[in-house]
Amino acid sequence: MKLLFDFLPIVLFFAVFKVAEGNPDAAAAFATSHFGSMVSGGIVDAKIAPVLLATLVVIAATFAQIGWLLARRKKVDTMLWVSLGLVTVLGGATVWFQNETFIKWKPSVLYWVMGLAFWASQALFKKNLLQVLMGEQLKLPVPVWRTLTLMWIGFFALMGLANLWVAYSFSTDAWVNFKLFGGVGLMLLFMLAQGVYLSRHLAPEEEAATTSGEAPRP
Repeated sequence: MKLLFDFLPIVLFFAVFKVAEGNPDAAAAFATSHFGSMVSGGIVDAKIAPVLLATLVVIAATFAQIGWLLARRKKVDTMLWVSLGLVTVLGGATVWFQNETFIKWKPSVLYWVMGLAFWASQALFKKNLLQVLMGEQLKLPVPVWRTLTLMWIGFFALMGLANLWVAYSFSTDAWVNFKLFGGVGLMLLFMLAQGVYLSRHLAPEEEAATTSGEAPRP
């Protein structure tokens, strides 16, 4: 359930973009009528309307996620706050300037912020952030925690680069497909590979516990 909750804004972004892309003129008219005051010039171009509407939805969805967690008095992950800040600033720039470049940078910046957080906690503060997050579920030697952290740093760095490569090398439609299917698929494959690595270092009774652990928010 948590995984579905985390990926809900991405799914909504994809769905709204695909619906609007199928009828860009109607999408532009709708966006101009309801959100024209949020756009420079007041008129939404049909070419940008699908991304603009999808961006507005993902901003609203991220606010709704945090509101839901706060209403239930649950902890809001730091990265969810970071994601909200990025999607509000970069998404807002996309809407105002009618330029999809800003929102396309958001996943890369978020990946790199997460990778930087993992690196800084280890290099500057001598704390393994991954161990802090998952240490109660997993008992591992210090070198294994260090290796896992390096794996996550490398993954986040590569995912940020992959997002920009797709964004600048292919159409916006292809980027939206990659954002959902490519990003989620690669995350699941990486977690599977990490699970295989972990299985070498876990006692038999601890292996079952890994299924309940939570991965860092994508």
